[in-house]
Amino acid sequence: MRATDWTVVIPVKGTPAAKSRLGGSPDLALAIALDTVEAALGAARVIVVTSAEVSPTFVALGALVVKDTGVSLNAAVREGLAEAGPGPTAVLLGDLPALPPEELAGALQLAAGHPLAMVADAETQGTTLITALRTDDHAPAFGVGSRTAHLAAGYIELPVPVTSGLRRDVDTAAQLAALGDLAGHRTRAVLGR
Repeated sequence: MRATDWTVVIPVKGTPAAKSRLGGSPDLALAIALDTVEAALGAARVIVVTSAEVSPTFVALGALVVKDTGVSLNAAVREGLAEAGPGPTAVLLGDLPALPPEELAGALQLAAGHPLAMVADAETQGTTLITALRTDDHAPAFGVGSRTAHLAAGYIELPVPVTSGLRRDVDTAAQLAALGDLAGHRTRAVLGR
C-alpha cells in the first residue's frame, strides 16, 4: 500500500481563539495549520474540517474542506471521516508545522501493517496521528490523555522517532520556539524568521 492510497483528515479550529495558548495571533494559528496541511498533501489525499471563514485558504492548497459544526474536536474528526469513504484513513492534528511529507508517508507505510495504529506526541501523553485500514474502525479519542485512550481502543503505537516532525505538535510558545528553523515557511514568516 502506498501513502497516496490514504485519506488524511485534519481538523483545524478556524476561529480567532485557535491556539490562544501560544499567545500569538490568529494568523499564526492559521500559518501552522497551512504548513501542516501542505505537508500532508505531499503524501496523501487530505480532508480539512474547519470553519467557513478559513476554508478558501485550504481549498487553494488542494484540500477538500468539510464544514466544522463546532461541537468538539472529536466531532470534527468524525465529520471528516464520514466524508473520507471506506478505505484506509488517517487523522492528523493540524498543529505540526515541522512535519515533512516524507515523514508522514513513512508513518502511513508502517501503519499499513496494522488495522489500527497511532503516533504519540513527543511528550508521550497525546496523539498526533491515528490510522485505520477501514474508516469505520476508527475510535477517535483526542484530548487530555489521548495516547492512553487510543491504546485502550486498540491502536498500535508506531515506532516513529521522538525527533520526527510528526511527533512535535505545537500547543505552547515553548514548543513553537523549540522548532526553530524546522517550522514551515508560513509559520516562520508570521514569526519573522
